[in-house]
This record gives sequence, C-alpha cells and structure tokens, in this order.
Amino acid sequence: MSQDPVLLPPLAGRPGLLDRLSGLRRRMSWRQAFAALRHPNYRLWFWGQIVSLFGTWMESTAFGFLVFDLTGSPAYLGLVGFVAGVPTWLFMLYAGVIADRVPRRTVLLGTQSVMMTLSFVTAGLTFLHWIRPWHVLVLAFILGTANAFEAPARQSFVLEMVPFEDMTNAIALNSAMFNTAMAVGPMAGGLIYAFAGPAWCFTVNGLSFVAVIAALKRMRLETRAPRPGRASALADLGEGLRYVAAHPLIRTIIGLIGTVSLFGVSFVTIFPAWAVKVLHGDARTNGFLQSARGLGALAAALLIASLGRFRFRGRLLTLGSFLLPVMVAAFALSRRTPLSLVLIFGAGLASILVMNLSNALVQTHSPDGLRGRIMGVYTFVFFGLMPLGALAVGFAAERLGPAAAVLMGAGAMFGAATALAVLIPALRRQP
Repeated sequence: MSQDPVLLPPLAGRPGLLDRLSGLRRRMSWRQAFAALRHPNYRLWFWGQIVSLFGTWMESTAFGFLVFDLTGSPAYLGLVGFVAGVPTWLFMLYAGVIADRVPRRTVLLGTQSVMMTLSFVTAGLTFLHWIRPWHVLVLAFILGTANAFEAPARQSFVLEMVPFEDMTNAIALNSAMFNTAMAVGPMAGGLIYAFAGPAWCFTVNGLSFVAVIAALKRMRLETRAPRPGRASALADLGEGLRYVAAHPLIRTIIGLIGTVSLFGVSFVTIFPAWAVKVLHGDARTNGFLQSARGLGALAAALLIASLGRFRFRGRLLTLGSFLLPVMVAAFALSRRTPLSLVLIFGAGLASILVMNLSNALVQTHSPDGLRGRIMGVYTFVFFGLMPLGALAVGFAAERLGPAAAVLMGAGAMFGAATALAVLIPALRRQP
C-alpha cells in the first residue's frame, strides 16, 4: 500500500507545509468563488433558491420546536424525522429513474408547488389551533415524499445550468446558498416563534416558494433528447444500481455519505430538546444552534468555491471526515451556550467539506445518461439512513441522555473515517 504524499514530512527538494499553505492561498480567489454565476440560468436558480431556502429553514426550526411544544418528547422528535424519511425508501430510487426520463425542471416545478401548498396548510392548522401531533406526522410524510422526488432531480440539474468545468463550483455555491439560509433562517425562525408564534414561520415559507418557481419558469434550457430504446423503469433502475456496485470509488463515497447521514446529521433532530434540557434555553437557543451550524457550513462552502478548479478534493474530503466526529464529540461534552455555538460551527464546516466534495466526486465519475439514477442512489443512501439515525438518536437521548447519544454517533463516525483512510488510500488521491 503506497503512502499518500500529504502524510510524509517535508524532504529536500519537496515543498514544506508553509509552501503548501502559500500555494493554497494563491489558488483561492473571490472571482473563482462565484464562477458559476456567470451563467444566466444558474443566476436565476441561485437567487430564487436563496429566498426559498430562507423560508424553508424558518419553517424547519419552527416545526421542530412546535413538535417539542406539543409533546415534550425527544423521542417524538426522532419519530417525526423517521416518518419524514420513510418516503425515501419507498420512492427515491424510482425518482432517480424519473430524473433521467422527465425534464428535471418539470420535476422541480411540481415538487416545489407541493411543498408550498404544505406550508400554507400547516400555517392554517396552526393559526386555527387545530394542529395535533398526528397532523405533524402526516405532513412530515407528505413533505418527505416531495423531497424524495425533488432531491435526485435537483442534484443532477446542476449540469443543465453550468458546463462541466464549473460543476464543483456550482455545487459549492448551492451549498453556500443553502447554508446562508441555514445561518439566518433558523435565527429568524426562533425569534418569530418566540414573539409571534410558529404559524407566521410557516406562512413566510409558503410565500418564499414563489421565488424559486418563478426562477425555474424563466430559465432557457437546452432541449434534452429522449434516450433511444427506453427500457422499463425497473430495468433502468437495475442499470444504475449495477453501475454503482461496479464502481469502487462511487461505492466508497456513497458508503461514507451514509455514515455521515446516520451519525453526523441526525443528531440535529434533537436540537430543540438540547436547547432546553442541556443548555437551559428556549426557542431562540434552538434557532442559534441551527444558525451556528449554518454559518460553519457556509464558511466551508465558500472555501471550496474560492478554490476554483482545484485538484485535491480527495485530501480535503478525508480531512473533513476526521474533523466532523471531533467537533461533534466536543459539542456533546459542552454545557455552555457560547462554546456550544463555536463547536457546532466547526461541525457544520466539516460536514459540508464531506458532503460537497462527495457530491462533486460522484458526479465527476457519473456518465450523463446515468447521472439521475446514480444521484438517486446517492440521495437514497443519504436521506434513507437519516430517519434511522433520527429515530435512534431520539430514543437514545430519551433513555441515556442527549450527550451520550451524540457521543456514540461521533465515535462511530471516527471509526469509519479511520477505516477509509487506512483501507481506501485511493480516495485521498482524487483530484
């Protein structure tokens, strides 16, 4: 097994650490950071999505705290996350086939419209004081169904808006806008929840979908020719699964992203309980935790974008896979709100290093005719394991306490990162 050069000490004739850092600074550029925005369709997507996502994060924060208000149970928070994820198992692999057959813009317009309707229904039930825990489970299932069809289409839509050489930058900017909204939306949602009530958070989210729907309608996209000799949906799905199974790198990255979904993201579902029981706060504390995580993720996304067309994605991905469990474990041990916010900022940063670079590397190795199905498998694993993680962390928090539940997840992630670093050195060498 060859040793990766990045782990060797500087030798004569080879650049040392300071030289490498200097080279990294030279690669970083704000002009490169926003390269994808040169393309008109992507500009429309970027600004429409950032408005819509702001509303989405307001609603997500309010939704979680409303569940805790109604039930007082961390386990029920986990149950809601589990129910929202069930449609992933039922529909997402098939949704990948749909994303290769139906115009992806059409899929996105349909799913965004369903999500907008759900926001207004939730707002109405809450304004009228009719909302009950079982309503939350039904709404979570329907929203999860819309997400199951939306995710593969959204992930594979990037290359319809930008050329291949700007794909990594566009993925990073997608993450930047997602996490800009995650940095601001939860804080706003927590404040609005505290002072005006959750129904207004749901209402604002419903209105915010107008921006992304209008952006999608205004795009001028090239017409995609249908694939000749189209087989059945089941045969198409089998073709995508066989490609993933036969491709060692894609298989490895999807395994990594599954571990992160199961242990590195699901603990966020108990933030409302964490804010109250561990940090002795309220809805505003919950919002601050979500926003700190979003700020960290935004910082990572801008870092990746500013590097432009860099060629050390594998090393940066490996670094993130170790940094994430360390930050999560330190967060689990913290009992002071300011320190907890700093640590969750670090966890958010590390999680985006893993998720963005995993996404970019999988798409790099995916042929265009299979990209929707491959991203369907990718999103199936990521979103499919998340509800299991949410359910597990919720019940573990109920039985063992929130800190023990989060620490166990951090330990599992660290073990997986170590195994990948030792057994799959080819991942580090990816450009």
